Amino acid sequence: MESQDLTALVAELLEDARGASSMRSGRTIHGGREHHLRQTVLALAAGGELADHESPGEATLQVLAGRVRLSTAEESWEGGPGDYLVIPPHRHRVDALEDAAIMLTVVVATREG
Repeated sequence: MESQDLTALVAELLEDARGASSMRSGRTIHGGREHHLRQTVLALAAGGELADHESPGEATLQVLAGRVRLSTAEESWEGGPGDYLVIPPHRHRVDALEDAAIMLTVVVATREG
């Protein structure tokens, strides 16, 4: 059985994000070729972003710390610690309203053969 101290990981990633020119840092904590889902903890320094990008397919976002905004062309959602969102299957962006950490869970397409 594997376990992770998410509180310590969030603190480490936020420190890295504050010093990074991209204003973000992340680590995949579960997933890979043999798995059907990938979970990544991503820290964004205040003002940092994940610029507009296509939806990765079926995915969710859980806020672990701070506040973020997820926006599509049609709507916007803001969340804080403990909030959970099914990511819409549309082009979207994520903005850190303050130092924040999120867990992204993505269903990974598998290749047959």
